[in-house]
Amino acid sequence: MSISPLSFTGVSEFSDDFQSILNRAVGIASLPVQELQNEQATLIGKKQALTSLGSKIQAVSDAVRSLGTISASKALNVLSSNANRVSVTNNGATTPAVYTITDITSVAKAAAETSAAGFATADLTQVDADGSLELVLGGATHTITLAAGENNLNGLRDAINNLGVGVSATVLNTGTGGTPYYISLTSNAPGATTLELRTTAGSGASNVLTSANQGSNAVFKLNGLDVVRSDNIVADAIPGLTFTIQSVTTPGETVTLTLNSDRGTLATALSGLVTAYNDLRKEATQHVGENPGILAGDFIVRLAMEEMRRLTNYSDPAGAITSLAELGIEIDSQGVMSFNSTTFYSLSSSSFDAAFTFLGSATTGVGALHAGFATISDPVGGLIRTQQDQYDAADTRLSDQVEEITARITYMQTSLMKQLQAADALLAGLESQQTILDASLQGLNLLLYGKKDS
Repeated sequence: MSISPLSFTGVSEFSDDFQSILNRAVGIASLPVQELQNEQATLIGKKQALTSLGSKIQAVSDAVRSLGTISASKALNVLSSNANRVSVTNNGATTPAVYTITDITSVAKAAAETSAAGFATADLTQVDADGSLELVLGGATHTITLAAGENNLNGLRDAINNLGVGVSATVLNTGTGGTPYYISLTSNAPGATTLELRTTAGSGASNVLTSANQGSNAVFKLNGLDVVRSDNIVADAIPGLTFTIQSVTTPGETVTLTLNSDRGTLATALSGLVTAYNDLRKEATQHVGENPGILAGDFIVRLAMEEMRRLTNYSDPAGAITSLAELGIEIDSQGVMSFNSTTFYSLSSSSFDAAFTFLGSATTGVGALHAGFATISDPVGGLIRTQQDQYDAADTRLSDQVEEITARITYMQTSLMKQLQAADALLAGLESQQTILDASLQGLNLLLYGKKDS
């Protein structure tokens, strides 16, 4: 909040002096405001610095947690030998394995049929003599009764859609011939289902739909075992794997799904940790040392550096892998972290497997250390969030004080202005009287002595 300066416009020869008095009085009274505003600027700077630091801390937390997650799944990577036939994703598998899929004779699809005959109009042409029809979906039948004014394609479409039984109806306009309008029905879910629209209940012969595109199941063999699913996405056949049947196989064709531990996946995660750690170290060390930044002495910086030391010093004396250094994580004399890929890829198979025990999961081993960083950086209840809220509260209090002092200064300035104007007017009057008096004395001197005083 700023103070609008007042310009003194007096008539005495001391007007400029009065303006200086006014400016100086306001300037002195404004010193506390400037001090408070400087405090606000410092708070804003600290809050921004904490936000930047918090993002770096969160990045380390995410990197450590990711290591734990990858370790818990043993860095398993799943690959399909033919993704055009079967695509696959790993959503929790923890054991290396190989699975075969053969004899994909059918892909799951939804039934979709169209009326065999067209109609002249969509809103006037009658679709059934008595307006009573039967919809068949799989083994379920549903009665449709078209009231007066509804016995047309539009009315039939709306009646089917309003049933809410998993069938969608639309009216098609081919734009050709004398009967260009057709009704199209589609099952909302794939699977081997019968889809018919009968004009006579119970009579399959009265079906008015085509039958060229009835629904079908996905049919295949998994490790030689027959499998039938109503959907192409299969999530319950292999624990931790979800695969999708994309197309049928040729006779004798085999699709292999391979789960194995991938060193590259773990190496990428370790490199990500190195990057996040170094970014945090660079950010945190700006606020310590001989010329510290705005967060000098802040306990958040101290806690962050303590968590960094916990991470780099973590060890498991009882394990085959005892430290991050054995996985290629190195720290130089300046505290900068690096990843030695040669060391990592030189690990024996047994040591690589032991790395998963050392790294643990989101709740054990190295992976569990993410919680310490998250305690600081959590955007909802973390220590940084709490401190920033305190800064916000302090900023609000300072703003209130600035507003109050500014109001007092404004009142003081207005009052002083009035006093100075009164003084200026009084001085102007005295100056006028002095001028008259000087003129009278000069006239009297001239009268008595016949000359003017020089």
